[in-house]
Amino acid sequence: MEEAIAYLNTQWSAVVKGVSDILPELVAALAVIALTWGLSRFAKMIIARLGGRMHLRSNLIEVLSMLASVGLWLIGTLIAVTLVFPSITPAKALTTLGLGSVAIGFAFKDTFENFLAGILILLREPFALGDFVECEDIEGQVEKITIRDTHIRQTDGQLVVVPNHMLFQNPVTVRTSRDLRRITVICGVAYGEDIDIARDVISKAVRNVDTVRDDVKDVQIFATNFGASSVDFEVTWWTGSKPIDVRQSRDQVIAAVKRALDDKGIEIPFPYRTLTVNEPIPVTQVSE
Repeated sequence: MEEAIAYLNTQWSAVVKGVSDILPELVAALAVIALTWGLSRFAKMIIARLGGRMHLRSNLIEVLSMLASVGLWLIGTLIAVTLVFPSITPAKALTTLGLGSVAIGFAFKDTFENFLAGILILLREPFALGDFVECEDIEGQVEKITIRDTHIRQTDGQLVVVPNHMLFQNPVTVRTSRDLRRITVICGVAYGEDIDIARDVISKAVRNVDTVRDDVKDVQIFATNFGASSVDFEVTWWTGSKPIDVRQSRDQVIAAVKRALDDKGIEIPFPYRTLTVNEPIPVTQVSE
């Protein structure tokens, strides 16, 4: 019993001596951790202020704050570990972190790819919240941009969550990058009608539509083709860039042109077909 107590006393004395020996290094490590915490909070505050002044997106500010915080904590933790355990040199720690980073990079390749693409999208700002975009047969309004993906609400109400690397690597059409958008429809009139009169009637009908922005961009009407049963006009005008603006304006213009041509008696022909028969067709009269 006395031997056990003596052994425990010896071990306890060794522990106390070991703690007292590394106490200065432990205090210094705790001071480094506290300083790292303070610097991390200060860095986040500075980034938030600068981001607000530069009118950066809130998501981008959060990402920059996170990267700054992670970098500071990585450096602070590395310094604290080397203070407590002198045998662990910064070179060895960085080598270990490097090998671990390579393994993690291979394991989470797609995640990191989307992460980097999200940062670049937020930095470049090729489109903003509320824009209507199209990419790889996906078309809709941008509702949310995160580090990993972008939420696009299609015109039929469905939500599509698109990985950021897809938007970064493929062409993206931003339909609302400007307030106006050009629309073109084809209108045909019969060959027997006067082309100049028909063009004038179509032009006046289009300009009288409220959704046509002829005050900014002029209406253009060109005869483009000799069709099977009509002379075709290409009618071009400008209206709002949102999909609903485009559909409404196209509907109103087509109705206005049809109404104006009917009022002037100008024929919009149906397709005509002429059948030619090489031999006489026998006709038999059926008596009742």
